[in-house]
Parts: sequence; structure tokens; C-alpha cells
Amino acid sequence: MRRFERKQNVFANKDALGESYQPDQIEERDEEIEEYMHALQPIIDGWEPNNVFVYGNTGVGKTAVTEFLLDQLQSDVTAYDDIELSVIFLNCKTLNSSYQVAVELVNKLRQPGNEISSTGYPQQTVFNKLFDELEAIGGTVLLVLDEIDSIGKRDELLYELPRARAHDNLEETKIGVLGISNDFKFRDELDPRVQDTLCERELQFPPYDAPELENILQSRADVAIREGSVADGVLGFCAALAARDSGSARQALDLLRLAGEVAESEDATCIELEHAEQARSRLERERVEEGMRELTTHGRLALLAVVSKTAKQETPCRTRAVYDEYASLCESAGTDTLAQRSVHNHLADLRMLGILSASENRSGSRGNYYSYELNVPFTSAIEAMSDVLRLSPEIETIREIGLMNDIT
Repeated sequence: MRRFERKQNVFANKDALGESYQPDQIEERDEEIEEYMHALQPIIDGWEPNNVFVYGNTGVGKTAVTEFLLDQLQSDVTAYDDIELSVIFLNCKTLNSSYQVAVELVNKLRQPGNEISSTGYPQQTVFNKLFDELEAIGGTVLLVLDEIDSIGKRDELLYELPRARAHDNLEETKIGVLGISNDFKFRDELDPRVQDTLCERELQFPPYDAPELENILQSRADVAIREGSVADGVLGFCAALAARDSGSARQALDLLRLAGEVAESEDATCIELEHAEQARSRLERERVEEGMRELTTHGRLALLAVVSKTAKQETPCRTRAVYDEYASLCESAGTDTLAQRSVHNHLADLRMLGILSASENRSGSRGNYYSYELNVPFTSAIEAMSDVLRLSPEIETIREIGLMNDIT
């Protein structure tokens, strides 16, 4: 008996819902594509390329549009004998300095076996090696630095690259830098000299709204899902959830893909709303669990305190109320409490992770303060807490209180 058997009840091409899939046409980004094309036009005209800074939230099409247009650009320049274009992509997610980015670029440009070490060189030496490799290519070179905000304030390379030609580091090569960032504040934190060059053309990608996301899902579903295998309302449900949360196409696509997997696991031939609901619950739990993996024990206890207040229908609640609940949980766990300020910092981290939401209250003479509440379903949070905290009796009590109050 085979343990694994092929299931293709629902999907025709499941990969079309994956992050690496490149559609033939980009949906719902016509204005951004038009603006992006204007920024890239000097390359076709034979001039030095613009440096472009592209920013927007995760999943709003920045990288997809960049790859789509650069593929088209590389195809179109072949019609002109006087243009030689090279495009170098680098994801900077695991790199946190100009030095590391420069080393990675050098090694991308060199033949295998001729790479340089990631340590041991003065920074300017690595920059010079990079200029040598770029000069050897010649023509126009576009350096696409995705998640460029990972390098933080150590942005010397972003100052050096646009000026390389003017400072005689490059004679045969024209450099353009395309920086892609999820962090809207990153540009403001750059050295003003870097802002003047890297950000000479800026493109902002806003979050998608629900109708836009539904159109994107429909175009992908036409490829990914067998005809008649998705029920009415499922795409709208997935789109609405993603629009309400982040406006991310990636989130909407992940939800649809997982709903299809749930349907196939049940040997269903059609994705129904109940499958999408199960997928939503699972993804939200995974989101909490992923966020919690980054937390210390006290961060988890601070979150459990908010979960407990939620069960009691006492949210939104101020830091003081959360702290009192947290102190009680620390006593149950046999753990010393942190100062209230430290717990406030943990709550801020949970907010950044999207697990909590907070509203600022301006109360005049009493000062400003934040009120916190869960930003994920109570059920997802309590199940995730059960897996990572050794407080079974307390967590079970919180769960029961939530059930009594019909908290989901």
C-alpha cells in the first residue's frame, strides 16, 4: 500500500499561487508600472540610468513589478546595438551592512571558486574590488537591492555606488541602483547625501484594497485551480481578510492556496468557504506562533496577560492593567516580574509583530497612554500559548473564561 498518492482534485497548477510564480501580466498596478517605466526610460535612450527607491508594505507588488519590467527591459534593449544591459539582483535580508552587501555583490560577479572572504578586508578594499568587477562588465549595470533596509544606517555603499563614475572609479560602466524597501522610514534615516542620489526617483506602492485583491486572486485562480473548483464567495472572502489586515497580495494568495490544501486533504473537489475559514484560522495561529518564537519568556507572559484580559472582556486595556495581570501570571509560573517599563517594551514588540494592536489615548492633564488588545483571534492566540508556555492550568482557565464569554 502506498503511503503517498497524488491528489489533484482542486489544483491545476498550484505553483501559480506561490511566491516564485511570475504571471504574464501584473494586475492592479498600471499606474505604478507607468511611473516605473518613466524612471527606467533613460536606459533605452542611452543615458545614465536613474537611481530608484521603491517602497511599500510586504506583498504589494514591489519586487514582482520590478522583475516583470526588468525582464521586459532586457528583452527590449536587444533592439539597440549601442546598449549593453546587465541586471544584478541581490536580496539583502540577511545582510546588515554596506560591507556585507559589497562582498555578496563581488562574489555574484566573480566566477565560482574565485570568491572573496566575508571578513578580513578593509571596507574600501572591498568597494574597490566591486568597482573592478563592475568595470569589467561594461555598459549599463542595474543593481537591484531588495530589502535594502536590512543594512540599516551602515549605508556607505549607497553613497559610493552612484558617485563611482563621477569619481573615476568607473569609466566603461554606467551604474543604476534600484533599492526596494518594506520600511517607509528607512529613506528618512539615510544619510542626506545618500538620499540625494539613491532616491532621485521614488515610487510608492500602496496596499491593495479588497476589489483589487479579488481581481488578482481571480487571475491566479484561472491558472492555479481547476475550472469549477472554487465556490462563489471564496475569493472575495480571502481578499477581504487580506485587505483588512495588510493589503498584501501574498497574504491573500497564501490563504487561497491553504484553503485548497484543506479541501484536498478532505478529498473535496471544490474549495468552499468552510475550507477558507479553516485556512484563515491555521494561518493566524502560525502567525502568532512565528511571532512568539521571537519572544522571551516575559514577552510571552505579557501576551498571555492580554489574552487573559480579552477572555474577561476587559480589552482594550492600559499598560497598568496588563501589568497587574502579567504579575499574577509570573507568580503562578514562579518567575520574578520585570519592571512595568520593560513589560511596556514587550507590548510594543507584540504590536510591531502584528499580534497586538494599540490605540493612543490623549487625555490632557493625565498624559498620553496606550490601550492594547489582541489583533488576532482569541482562539488562535490561546492555542499558540498552549504550545509554548508551561502554564497549562492557567491557560485552560483562561480558555474556559473565554468560552463562557463567547470570545472567539
